[in-house]
Amino acid sequence: MHRRLLHNGMLHETSEPLVSPGQTGFMNGWGVFSTIRVYNGVLFAYRRHYERMKRDAERMRVPVPLSAEELERELFKLVDANGAFNATLRVAIVRNHGGPFEGAGIRTNADVVAFTTGLTDWGQGVKLSYVENGRHAASPFAGAKVTSWSQNLTMNEEAHEKGFDEAILLNERGHVSECTSANIFAVQGRQVLTPPLKSSGCLAGVTRAILLEEIHLAGIEILERELTPQQLEASDQVFITSTTRDLLPVFEIERRSLGQNRDVLGNLQRAFHAYQLKYVDSHPRREEALTN
Repeated sequence: MHRRLLHNGMLHETSEPLVSPGQTGFMNGWGVFSTIRVYNGVLFAYRRHYERMKRDAERMRVPVPLSAEELERELFKLVDANGAFNATLRVAIVRNHGGPFEGAGIRTNADVVAFTTGLTDWGQGVKLSYVENGRHAASPFAGAKVTSWSQNLTMNEEAHEKGFDEAILLNERGHVSECTSANIFAVQGRQVLTPPLKSSGCLAGVTRAILLEEIHLAGIEILERELTPQQLEASDQVFITSTTRDLLPVFEIERRSLGQNRDVLGNLQRAFHAYQLKYVDSHPRREEALTN
C-alpha cells in the first residue's frame, strides 16, 4: 500500500488511527467497494465502477455521499499525492449507523475511504480449483460487491495453500459462477461464453461488461450462458477477467490441463488493450498526468 490514503475528502498517512470500533459498517462489513485500474493517471472505466457501487449501495442500504464527479475529483487527489499514475486503487463506501452496537458521536452517515498500491504481476496464466456452493445465486444479495469479503479471502487463501492461484466458485446447482475475485470465460469455437449474472450469482465485473458491451470482433460472439464444470473443462480455452488481471488464460483446473487455443483469446486481449488506450488517451486527465 502506498503512503497516503483518502478518508472523507482528506489525505492521511496510512498509519494514522481514523476508524472507531463503534462504526457499524467497519465492524460488520456493511459497505460496498470497487477496485480501479489507474492507467497513466486516468481512472480506467471509472463511471462503470461508480455506477456499480451505487447500485450495490442501494441494495445494501449504504448511503452514497458523493456524486460521480465529486468522488472522481477526490480520488484524483489521492492518485496525485501518492504519484500513483500506474497503480491499483481501491475505494470503499462504508455505512456508519445502524444496529444495536453503534458507537456514539459518529457524525457522518457513511465514510469514503480509498487507498492505492502497486500493480500485481499475475504471471502468464493461472491454475484453478473448485469450491462447491461457493455462491448462492438465489440470494437477494448475489453479485453485490460488499466490504464483507472475508469468505472470498478465505477461499482464495485455501486455494493457495493447495497450490492453486484462484478458485472457481460453483453455485447451489453446481454451475460455474465466478472466481473469488475474477469473472470467468470459456472459448468454444468462435463463441466466448460467460455465466449469466442472475442465474449464476456472479458479480458484474467491469472488465466482463466491457467485453460483452464494447468489444466487437468479426466472427466472434461473446455471450452469457450457463456452464457446468464439464463444459468449462472441455472448452478450447478458458480465461479469467478482472480490473487488475485484464484477460488471463487458465492453464489447469484441479490439476487437469486445459486446451490452449490462443487465437480467439489473443484477438480479445489486443482489442481490450486497444479499448483501454483509446479510453485513456481521450481522457482530459491524460495530458495533465503526463506532465507530473
